[in-house]
Amino acid sequence: MNTLMLPITYVLLLLMIQTDDKSFSSYASPAGGNVRLKLIHSQAYAPKSNYDQMKRIRELVHSDILRRGIMFSKHHQSTRRKVWEKPRRRTNCSNISIGMPISSGRDYGTGQYFVEVKVGTPPQKMLLIADTGSELTWMNCKRHGRRRGFQSTRSSTFKTVPCSSRTCKIDFMDLFSLARCPTPSTPCSYDYRYSDGSGALGIFARETLTAEITNEKGRATKVEDVVVGCTLTLQGQGFQGADGVLGLAYSNYSFATRASHTFGGTFSYCLVDHLSHKYLSNYLTFGDAGAMSHSGLLSRMHYTKLDLASLIPFYAVNVEGISINGELLKIPSLIWAADRGGGTIIDSGTSLTILTELAYRPVVGALGEALSKRLERTKLDGGGPLEYCYNSTNPWSRFEDSWVPRLAFHFSDGARFEPPVRSYVIDAAPGVKCLGFLSATWPGVSVIGNIIQQKHVWEFNLVQGVLGYAPSTCASG
Repeated sequence: MNTLMLPITYVLLLLMIQTDDKSFSSYASPAGGNVRLKLIHSQAYAPKSNYDQMKRIRELVHSDILRRGIMFSKHHQSTRRKVWEKPRRRTNCSNISIGMPISSGRDYGTGQYFVEVKVGTPPQKMLLIADTGSELTWMNCKRHGRRRGFQSTRSSTFKTVPCSSRTCKIDFMDLFSLARCPTPSTPCSYDYRYSDGSGALGIFARETLTAEITNEKGRATKVEDVVVGCTLTLQGQGFQGADGVLGLAYSNYSFATRASHTFGGTFSYCLVDHLSHKYLSNYLTFGDAGAMSHSGLLSRMHYTKLDLASLIPFYAVNVEGISINGELLKIPSLIWAADRGGGTIIDSGTSLTILTELAYRPVVGALGEALSKRLERTKLDGGGPLEYCYNSTNPWSRFEDSWVPRLAFHFSDGARFEPPVRSYVIDAAPGVKCLGFLSATWPGVSVIGNIIQQKHVWEFNLVQGVLGYAPSTCASG
């Protein structure tokens, strides 16, 4: 199989994995509350070590480029995609929300966000990458001398999927199930291969995940019958930092859609600063009240339509243009048209914001021209992966956000997203700030990455097909 034809969704899965003995638990249906998962930055669980900011930037750029290439190829290869099946009725859990802790991966030197998830019965705590570009939730199930790893034999709710089943032969084909079936009862297996030489081989199962109810301290509920992957063999060096991936893509088999079916059709997250340590975290929440749990947030929410049909399984948004200080840049409209080879997705698994060349040049040109009037342009050591960088340690003046023009994404329905300056002018090395954008070839899909999403609440309403967002400190409360 050509590795470049694999979905980006799975690239990230395999590029960022660590191990630990912990898992999800099962599903209950309490009468009220919210369920949320705490978002933890990737480095939250990392061993103590010297922090190399430049090395981290290089690695996240490499990961972003590889990820986008695979995502784009996957989209054009997929011909059997099914649209997510919306709930036919509201369940008795639709009025509650659940949450899981989510935080930045800085302490591991990665650009991902990690989620604490409880898997199996009894629950085993796992640290998974929160990835809106991944369809499959999977965990490392073999220790290989590591401290952590999901132990499926200790879970009473772990049920493998037979290789002889229609589910394996047809439904899981987009998840890279294998055709081999030695006996009817042999578990359905998968084999992911990537262009960097990484790979994961494992078996499909259905399992129970457990999460806390957001407004009922000490109470938890279970999400049953979740499709998971139990990875038995890992190849390559891209598997450190997490125990696996939490699939949040728009797919019938992702955890996002499974949980959304149960908890009102929405999920949300609030990403802390990407340079935050593990003790600063927020929540990945499933349920109608998720984003609204932040005090005073409702009145500040903006909404735009989600395009859930053009770039499945990714969350596409209808961008109309980008402005600098209120003036729209001259960017061809076809750049934003998914039916003309373009389009834009919002992705928690990509760190930097990636723009195709015809959009990238006007954006960095306008920002760079303004910064050059205040700061001396420089290069990162060894050339560096980012093109527009500046010395921010001039002895006569300290860098000020006011020097930077205000950037905004304009959506076709009139909504506008204005990220804070420090979400697109990033610290790349000591005393060096860079524009946090990467260029991609055209035709191609642009990606709104997680750094520019930080310090905002993002709510994905999969029933109404709407994306909500609002500025927030993302301080957990």
